[in-house]
Amino acid sequence: MREVDDALRQDQLQGFFKRFGVPLALLLVLGLSSFAGYLWWEDSKQGVAEKRAEDFVIALDQLEAKKLDEADGKLNPLANEEGVASAVAAKLLRAGIALEQKRSKDAAKLYAEVAGDAKAPQPYRDLATVREVATNFDSMKPQDVIDRLKPLAVPGNPWFGVAGEMVGIAYLKQEKKDLAGPIFAKIAKDEDMPETLRERTRQLAGSLGVDALDDVIEDETESADDKSDEDGDEPAE
Repeated sequence: MREVDDALRQDQLQGFFKRFGVPLALLLVLGLSSFAGYLWWEDSKQGVAEKRAEDFVIALDQLEAKKLDEADGKLNPLANEEGVASAVAAKLLRAGIALEQKRSKDAAKLYAEVAGDAKAPQPYRDLATVREVATNFDSMKPQDVIDRLKPLAVPGNPWFGVAGEMVGIAYLKQEKKDLAGPIFAKIAKDEDMPETLRERTRQLAGSLGVDALDDVIEDETESADDKSDEDGDEPAE
């Protein structure tokens, strides 16, 4: 019985390989080929990424050395790549170079491309929006400036100071002093803003009859109180 069972198993095994041997071999070859292709693609992808990173670093070094034309030439192919995060950064750097070289139209175009790129990170899009409007500010209609920057011109937004100042000036061009003054005052009272910006907007708010000196008065009062406390702590002679 054992010999019969062994012979039966051998016949079944031979029949299986006769029937499915070729398809299985083809499947194995295809699987190995696919795996080899994946390994090659990964290696190629890594090589491209390394080359991209190397070019980006070279461009940054050229920018630091004020070699603007060379840096722009290095960044150009990087900025034109699709679906790559570094392309957005390269495009912003190219826009900055264009501004430095007094090519405002080219700069504005690049900023507009980043601002309108739905796949770009939002901080990059906000930066591009602010820079685009700042570049084209003199030629833009006041209402267009307001529409573009008003979402950013709110306290707590990283671009509140810069965007808020341009929105306030746009309101002034529309002779809407009642809307411009409060924005300047809020910027002037925001301690996170650069002091030069606070001083400038404080003067603008004051010229419009809006009080923007509360923070200055409070600071002086606190300083006086601190000094008084220090004097009071000194032992009497």
